[in-house]
Amino acid sequence: MSIVAEAPNYLQVFSDGSVKRFAPEVAPTSEESSGGYKSKDMIIDPPKAITGRIFLPDIPGPCTSSLPVLVYFHGGGFCIGSTTWLGYHHFLGDFSVVSHSIVLSVDYRLAPEHRLPIAYDDCYSSLEWLCSQVSNEPWLKQADISRVFLSGDSAGGNIVHQVAIKAMRKETLRVKVKGLLLIHTFFGSEERTEKERADGATGYVAMNDMFWKLSIPDGSNRDYFGCNFEKQEVSEAEWREFPAVTVYVAGLDFLKERGVMYAKFLQRKEVKRVKLVETENKSHVFHVFHPKSEATCSLQRQMSEFMKNN
Repeated sequence: MSIVAEAPNYLQVFSDGSVKRFAPEVAPTSEESSGGYKSKDMIIDPPKAITGRIFLPDIPGPCTSSLPVLVYFHGGGFCIGSTTWLGYHHFLGDFSVVSHSIVLSVDYRLAPEHRLPIAYDDCYSSLEWLCSQVSNEPWLKQADISRVFLSGDSAGGNIVHQVAIKAMRKETLRVKVKGLLLIHTFFGSEERTEKERADGATGYVAMNDMFWKLSIPDGSNRDYFGCNFEKQEVSEAEWREFPAVTVYVAGLDFLKERGVMYAKFLQRKEVKRVKLVETENKSHVFHVFHPKSEATCSLQRQMSEFMKNN
């Protein structure tokens, strides 16, 4: 049995179809306040093994005021990652404090065992779960589902785009998505960009291609709608109703170019509010690898300000 695909230290896919994942350090939850917030894990869909981790900030005084909700989708090329990873736990717990928001971080089913669009459907189901639980789950009693924001990094940013479109089209969904915050988002296409054709890009391109090959449906290529956002059918009227968007890119990130392209695409489609924010001299998902850094704190403040203004 041989290895047919590998992301060193994270993922191995074998010739018989089996998959081995190597998780970095994970963080336990604490229903007692720690660092200004508490956290606990929830089961969103038992048969599908979709779970979530809720972060609830400490709010002084009586618990009567409503709080916005950030629904977060982790990255990992659709193949790895978890809300339990230490970096995500600290980043999102601290963000709940900075933004005075409830955070729901979603663990969706992973490729290649569960290829797209399964991740999109799983993550959308977290919004339906939120609607069903807001009046039953004590930790959500302050949740204002008329002020819900979607965020995610890398593949999770890609998922944000898809879930937003699905939510916009579902008239019966009681959640109101007010804004999207895409961090270092993962998109692609059959046509290579200038950066992808440049000298020294071979290793980055090969790794990205591997993740796409593992995650898109069998028989599809990188012009699959989930990979190439320009291939998706969205009407002009729907683009006019699209939520406010901020696209966060990192100066040293190989995916920066794709993030800039996405922001410009939305602007051409006349989405009402589109903003591009760059963190200079930082690499892909630095906020996960360095959740306590000043750059991460700055990102959290920028995201919080976006939520306050939308």
